[in-house]
Amino acid sequence: MPDTYVPIAARPSPVRTSGLAPWVRTNMFGDVRSSITSLFLLALVVYLLPKLYSWGLGNAVFSANAEACQSVRGIGACWGVVTEKYRLILLGRFPFDEHWRPVLATSLMLAALVVSCIRVFWKPWLALMWVAVMAIFFILMGGGVFGLSDVRTDLWGGLPLTVLLATVSIFLAFPLSIAVALGRRSHLPAIRSACIVYIELIRGVPLISVLFMASFMFPLFMPQGVTIDVLVRVVVGITLFAAAYMAEIIRGGLQAIPKGQLEAADTLGLSYWQTQRKIVLPQALAMVVPSIMNNFISIFKDTSLVTIVSMYELTGALSLALNSDVNWRPFKIEAYLFITLVYFIFCFAMSRYSLWVEKQLSASKAR
Repeated sequence: MPDTYVPIAARPSPVRTSGLAPWVRTNMFGDVRSSITSLFLLALVVYLLPKLYSWGLGNAVFSANAEACQSVRGIGACWGVVTEKYRLILLGRFPFDEHWRPVLATSLMLAALVVSCIRVFWKPWLALMWVAVMAIFFILMGGGVFGLSDVRTDLWGGLPLTVLLATVSIFLAFPLSIAVALGRRSHLPAIRSACIVYIELIRGVPLISVLFMASFMFPLFMPQGVTIDVLVRVVVGITLFAAAYMAEIIRGGLQAIPKGQLEAADTLGLSYWQTQRKIVLPQALAMVVPSIMNNFISIFKDTSLVTIVSMYELTGALSLALNSDVNWRPFKIEAYLFITLVYFIFCFAMSRYSLWVEKQLSASKAR
């Protein structure tokens, strides 16, 4: 009677390949050079951590007491400046009694951003939701209707202005960048030349110059008596600047598509726009997701430059809050650490979402 094959039950690997210990061994002590660097950095952390704890927590002052902060100056942090000025830092010069309006408007927009990042909500009604969200945002911020007092756009500031500028600029720059990237690869000389001139002209100057032109020079070319709100001009300037850089990123993705796929699309009889929409753009955009997200993060941080046109977003509102009060002016480091934390939270969230999108794309390719 022939022997019956009996499979051996699976046994665990003798060496763990996942978890904290394998990660530390692979990334921090993989070779002699990385081991020396890791040990040096660990020693530096051990040396600095007690000092940072003593300054940031042990000897720190958390109450809004300027005299107490002066007494620990040099040996402890004064987080009281944040306790005292956080409303002015986060909300700018918006009327103090109406602060509930920018808080509600910003919370609504952030909630809409979170919903837009969840795949299950990617439905046609999402566009209508954004139209409603933007309408409610401007009604709450601007007022003038439903019994709300009128607030000029030059009084908008702080985090609401930062979120508004970044969100609107990203939404407008992304489709524009796709059109410009396709135009630069067009076979029509006029379209290709116009896109090249636009990209090279914008990329050849800093964002500060674009904002200056949009805010101070552009109104000089307008007809007499015609004015455009400074907020609109700033949004247009940031959008044009971001779209030029993003167009080059997307063009790199377009060039990575194998020529054979375009030839196959022509063989199937697909039109130019069908080829771009169904074959080229989905693959090209998937390839450059990290670079696109880097550009989004850069847009969010570049909103701090609008201070030069007297719009006090998060960074500008901080300077306004401290420069107007000599008692708290010496404690700028603590205040800047506070807004650094705010910027980090937003940028880190965008970065992690980018990694999630990459994993989803990798899973789709694996299938």
